[in-house]
Amino acid sequence: MQNTTIISPSLLSCDFLNIADEMKALKQESQLWIHLDIMDGHFVPNLTFGAPVIKNLHQHTNHPLDVHLMVKNPTDHMEWFKAAHIHNLTFHWEGNIHHDRIINYAKTLYPSVGISINPSTPVAIIPDYIFEQVNLVLVMSVNPGFGGQSFIPSAIDKIKQLKNIRDKSKNKFMIQIDGGINDENAKAVLEAGANNLVAGNFIFKDGPQNYSTQIKKLRG
Repeated sequence: MQNTTIISPSLLSCDFLNIADEMKALKQESQLWIHLDIMDGHFVPNLTFGAPVIKNLHQHTNHPLDVHLMVKNPTDHMEWFKAAHIHNLTFHWEGNIHHDRIINYAKTLYPSVGISINPSTPVAIIPDYIFEQVNLVLVMSVNPGFGGQSFIPSAIDKIKQLKNIRDKSKNKFMIQIDGGINDENAKAVLEAGANNLVAGNFIFKDGPQNYSTQIKKLRG
């Protein structure tokens, strides 16, 4: 587990026509992941970029690439990203029944594997042994599918529950939060126990000249 807060800018909110330049503008930052939201138009009502777009992104950044799969059949997509130098791959708990199998398979491909839960999914639904297997748990603080949504406050309670589980666990998994994160709620989610904050619109909204300032605001 990282001792320093990781900020994960979500490329869903960047300038799609200049992705390479956007990533280069973030190179100087430390403790950063690049968050990639992969949507299939089925699990969520949106369709984003896939393997052809992200296969060469690692050439434009020195930061770990973080894939968030919002898809119905995650194992069908995992092989696509094998050669894209992905550090972490997260899939959703909802809509899958063979979680243990998916985690074990993903671990053969990626250094870090995570699970994600939607706002309506309780932490209690996840068996304790799963927390011993994953490297990361992603709490969605908006309903997945689109950027720019407002933060759902009940996510803070989930983070606190996960922190309690993590504190008792041998596996000190990372707690990531995604959705409506800004300088008004970042302090609360960090105090609750999150140590990886995904932010899109808040970081990218005012252009590259302000990325560093926005990232510093999230860290407090």
